[in-house]
Amino acid sequence: MDVITTGCIVAPKGFQAGAAYCGLKTREDSLDLGIVLSERLSTGAALFTTNQIYAAPVKFSRKVAQKGCIRSFVVNSGNANACTGEQGYKDAEEMARIAAGRLKISHEEILIASTGIIGRPLAMDKIAAGINAAAASLGNTPAHGNDMARAIMTTDTRQKDVAVRLKINGKDVTIGGITKGAGMIAPNLATMLCFITTDAAIPAPLLGECLRKSAETSFNRITIDGHTSTNDTIAIIANGASGITISPNGSEGKIFQQGLDYVTSYLAKAIVRDGEGATKFIQIDVVGARSRADAVKIARSIADSPLVKTAINGEDPNWGRIVSAARYAGVNLDESKTNLYINDILIFSKGVPTQDNLSVISASMKAKDINLRLELGLGSSADTIWTCDLSHEYVTINAEYHT
Repeated sequence: MDVITTGCIVAPKGFQAGAAYCGLKTREDSLDLGIVLSERLSTGAALFTTNQIYAAPVKFSRKVAQKGCIRSFVVNSGNANACTGEQGYKDAEEMARIAAGRLKISHEEILIASTGIIGRPLAMDKIAAGINAAAASLGNTPAHGNDMARAIMTTDTRQKDVAVRLKINGKDVTIGGITKGAGMIAPNLATMLCFITTDAAIPAPLLGECLRKSAETSFNRITIDGHTSTNDTIAIIANGASGITISPNGSEGKIFQQGLDYVTSYLAKAIVRDGEGATKFIQIDVVGARSRADAVKIARSIADSPLVKTAINGEDPNWGRIVSAARYAGVNLDESKTNLYINDILIFSKGVPTQDNLSVISASMKAKDINLRLELGLGSSADTIWTCDLSHEYVTINAEYHT
């Protein structure tokens, strides 16, 4: 597996991207509207927010995704087109129609996504100008891919993208992805967008299954602040330009799934590393649980604890906060069997703290990456959640982020 780190969304064969600034963001040197286009007919699949209040583009794009044929992503940042009523849905439809006219494809093949401030109507004159400019700039160079990755950013401090090249039946198959997200992030998707392209040919039902499996072990395993959004979208286009077809029962499917899992895990971790105000990347491993569901529940309880997150921000090995967060997760635990490691150093053993390691652990917590490993001693199941610390900067960013 070869990893590609530039122009990733157009790294697979047969894809183009274009981006433009149309005035939705306040910074004129930024980009706020982007288009990805498959040069040929393609299949597609998507996953959306689990929030019961969801944005107009999500409502529109769910209908597109159900048909299993997606050929283009049209995405704006700076305005979420959420909580905008019937007009918001009409605006999402209009985005697709404008793009369809410029791209010369059906509007039913276009997935629309928006991100940014909620509750404000889209400025459709700006949207139309942005779509026209982005369509006019379409290309397949790394610069085109990088511009697309920038165009979907909001409070992100850096673009997030990756691609992998796989060997399947002697031919190259490439999977490329971009994502955005830095705050309002919780398991079961979040305020994030993710767009993936591949030059493999895959039937839409199988493509959807691959995407669900991959999201479950990546995007559904991250949390920054426990807040699920209105606009979450993960979507993939498969155009078959590589000449390789992935079938439900073929061995090539396992290779493809491994590549897709690498892309989604890389992008999910990139969101956490760029969390609003984050200074630490935290991996929480819960092992020895009775079931995987129990392990996930406990890991999420720890990851969403403000007291745990602030302690790690302060580089304080406060084992009591970690253990207590595990205890209130709603899973029966046996304290006498519980061990806690911070950065592979034992700090809590069978219900008793090991204070002699405190200074060593404190020194290790100055690192950017922190690992918490909780051993329950109750079974053979395990799972992992990724999160970040909670800093003064997070409060500042969100206190000053006004509607």
